[in-house]
Amino acid sequence: MADSKADNPVVESAAAPVKKGPDKGGFWWGTGRRKSSVARVRIKPGEGKLIINKKELGDYFPREQDRRAVKAPLVAVSAEKTFDIFVNVKGGGISGQSGAALLGVARALKNYDENYLPALRDGGFLTRDSRMVERKKPGQKGARKKFQFSKR
Repeated sequence: MADSKADNPVVESAAAPVKKGPDKGGFWWGTGRRKSSVARVRIKPGEGKLIINKKELGDYFPREQDRRAVKAPLVAVSAEKTFDIFVNVKGGGISGQSGAALLGVARALKNYDENYLPALRDGGFLTRDSRMVERKKPGQKGARKKFQFSKR
């Protein structure tokens, strides 16, 4: 009688293989989400361009804190002038979009080089902020606000 383990071929797991290199265009990808915003980020070794929805960083994000948030993962790994970054972001508002871009840039850098992982993790750039807007309840003015109560 043959051993049943020898007869059965080894079954590979159904999980998708982890991609190690860049795609056909030479880009490494990262996806970021924050509130209701989604950012698709592509990075490529270059001279430091940062384009968001086909606009420069300063033109797209007028507030300094939003510009600083998008650049924060690059500053953490000392790579401000090393990569060309292209971000497509949609949904939500300005701060949600900057938070989504931050997470997307951090994930793309992690995919590019695993040696960046400790610096990105220590800075908290790889943690997705899961806070969302609370839904409005029926019969109320908002999520928490109620109509004024009248006793008489």
